[in-house]
Amino acid sequence: MGHATSSDPNVFILPDLGEGVHEAEMISWKVAVGDEVKEHQTLAEMETDKALVEVPSPRNGVIKQLHGTEGEILKVGNPLVTYEGGGSGGGEASPAPAPAVEAPAAAPPAEREDAGTVVGAVPDEPLMPASEGKALATPAVRRLARDLGVDIDVVRGTGLGGRVTAKDVKAAQGSGSGALTPTLSPREREAEAAPARAAAPSVPAAPVHIPAPQAGSTQVIPFRGVRRTIANRLRQSINAAVHFTVMDEADVSALDVVRKRTAASSGEKLSYLPFVISALSRALREFPAINSIVDDENEQIIRHSAIHIGMAADTEHGLTVPVLSDADTMGVLQIGRAIVQLANSARDRTIPREQLMGSTFTVSNVGSHAGKFATPVINYPEVGILGVGRARDAVVARNGGIHIAKVLPLSLACDHRVVDGAEGALFLARVIDLLQNRAEELTGPARG
Repeated sequence: MGHATSSDPNVFILPDLGEGVHEAEMISWKVAVGDEVKEHQTLAEMETDKALVEVPSPRNGVIKQLHGTEGEILKVGNPLVTYEGGGSGGGEASPAPAPAVEAPAAAPPAEREDAGTVVGAVPDEPLMPASEGKALATPAVRRLARDLGVDIDVVRGTGLGGRVTAKDVKAAQGSGSGALTPTLSPREREAEAAPARAAAPSVPAAPVHIPAPQAGSTQVIPFRGVRRTIANRLRQSINAAVHFTVMDEADVSALDVVRKRTAASSGEKLSYLPFVISALSRALREFPAINSIVDDENEQIIRHSAIHIGMAADTEHGLTVPVLSDADTMGVLQIGRAIVQLANSARDRTIPREQLMGSTFTVSNVGSHAGKFATPVINYPEVGILGVGRARDAVVARNGGIHIAKVLPLSLACDHRVVDGAEGALFLARVIDLLQNRAEELTGPARG
């Protein structure tokens, strides 16, 4: 956690709580005005869209003022605590060579710049560099400027470090100061000729006014923190990716025998999920297009050689996606242990940030609760997600006869911009073939 500095040595500003985190919700203060605190003593507990974080004091001193109330969204770079003058303690950070830029007041959720972490591999939305006259802005703000016909490179930014915000773009449109000339690029002319494709809004529609609830009839829960991040990430996926879903069932009767035998010999509990991840690791090597992400800003597809499986985990704080890195190098017992460890640390919020980043494909084990099939939402910017339903006994036709078999429902959602329908169906068929006919092989790693 880096400590930013203020020109006033008695003012401690909210530090960077993690790469790409620009704001945090104040959960609780651990000190009060008048308290004498020691260096590294916890000042406050705050929640980012990444984790629950304790903010330590950078110095010894006496608290003069606390900036922010519980439940308030605070911006990184704004004052957090003011100390009484003359505080001691060598732990105080050295002043920065240049004065810190004051961060803007908390923006409404629609103008939030951080892309968030949950329901995703935590890919932070990168800022475009402000070089050679190019404005400092996020891809979302650049898209908004293009849609509104505003030249973002001439707009004066009021955000942190001079970055251009959505509010700045809208203000420039209203004043006409950043209006672009009517000349259209070939891509813009193509967009004009395809109104159906361009009809989807690039920014959320204005919220519908909801009348105040009657007293005592409902519970009002603030839409913030992790839950707000989940909503933003899912909306981004729906707006950007073109979802299609293909569903089928795998006869895992033979695999069930291998699963029980492996569990008995190891003395460890073993579910179907490690076998599914092992099968996915092999199939993704055969279908590299599905082990990809989409870079919409630069209009390119990035195919990964490494296979990092994100696993949607339901927690009391919301949906998070811990990442099983290099899943193809593990056997099912290793995968099973890693699943338990990642799920537990995600639920108690001790999971390291690096284990929430970098997934190339995601699996959602909806069957651990209930249900057969699903229409899972792609973990954008990935291009595929597999929903695993609840295994059950069912009547199947096999070799001209009727049998009772153990079947596992599978639902594959893909981004149709990258994955053709036939390719998605063939990929799912390959995963099913591995589960049905290669159970013994799945116990070992896909590669050494």
